Amino acid sequence: MIETSSRLVAAKALSLLDLTDLTDNCDAAAIERLCQQAQTPFGHAAAICIWPRFVRQARGLLGQNSAIRIATVVNFPSGELPVEEVVAETKTAIDDGADEIDLVIPYRKLIAGDERAVREMVSAVRAACTPPVLLKVILETGELKDRDLIRSASHLAISTGADFIKTSTGKVKVNATLEAADIMLNAIRESGRNVGFKPAGGVRTVADAALYLNLAATIHGPDWAIPSTFRFGASGLLGDILATLEGRPAGSPNAAY
Repeated sequence: MIETSSRLVAAKALSLLDLTDLTDNCDAAAIERLCQQAQTPFGHAAAICIWPRFVRQARGLLGQNSAIRIATVVNFPSGELPVEEVVAETKTAIDDGADEIDLVIPYRKLIAGDERAVREMVSAVRAACTPPVLLKVILETGELKDRDLIRSASHLAISTGADFIKTSTGKVKVNATLEAADIMLNAIRESGRNVGFKPAGGVRTVADAALYLNLAATIHGPDWAIPSTFRFGASGLLGDILATLEGRPAGSPNAAY
């Protein structure tokens, strides 16, 4: 029963996966591998998440009508670029073929008490993300730290047009945590809006994924987590998903990552 349950979680996690390569040494060959890895014998990842400079290449590799979406990052990872520069970055990425934009809020300004800076950034990028482009807003919860600040950031992002709220860049000391997930998932419920959630950074195993899926089910119901409402931002998770689905030990060397 446990094995069957693990395989069910693995299959679900695969369908919710934003397979990510935001490493500093990412190159064209790595993007080609990522596009191949996103398509498995058990189904495909929801999306790949890559640097903006590789979006055009990925679109060419996946094709115009691919079921695998292309997500890219803006104002990343610092959250400190000027609004007009981030908007220009967003528009270029969309022109290159991006389906989803993962935007880092100016979280340091928020920590200093400047909520207006967050609203201005999210609103401006929202305006550039015309449907069907999705806007996923990264709060960088590991740097916000305070529960009330994470909740406030969640509501700011939701009220200014986020389609998803996302925990982290994966580039700081503390990334996705269950505590932050609980705050953010409850903020979504409180808002009454159809907004998704994306834990990112540190979700490496099917067992990790199960914890987040169980939390989402507790707050939003057992059928809530689907690709339009839930994503895992991860690079290493695919390897454990495939090991589980193939019946291999977790972390075995044949895993994709």
